[in-house]
Amino acid sequence: MSNNVDLNKVTINGVEYVRADSIPSVSKVTGKRAVVVLDRGWIYAGDVTDENGRIKLSRAVHVLSWSSIGFYGMIANPKSSNVNIKPIPNGVDAPSDSELFRIPVDDNWGV
Repeated sequence: MSNNVDLNKVTINGVEYVRADSIPSVSKVTGKRAVVVLDRGWIYAGDVTDENGRIKLSRAVHVLSWSSIGFYGMIANPKSSNVNIKPIPNGVDAPSDSELFRIPVDDNWGV
């Protein structure tokens, strides 16, 4: 029997488990890309810059709709055939007070 112990993963009944903090998650995303939900149901994603009371999105996309996968499914898999995303060539410029919330995402989300 070996005295070495791997504390980053364990196998129980043939199933390998890993530490929760070793799995990439939305909360660990770095960069400046986010899905931004605005009032009246507008949902965009882009590289976010906050300036002078405005939210500016470059490399922007508009999330037109999704079906059968829920909001989280759309966030987790924007390339799904159940998600309808269209690019916005000139970006988005919205007033900061129209933002309901934003979710940080991978730098290539939706593009």
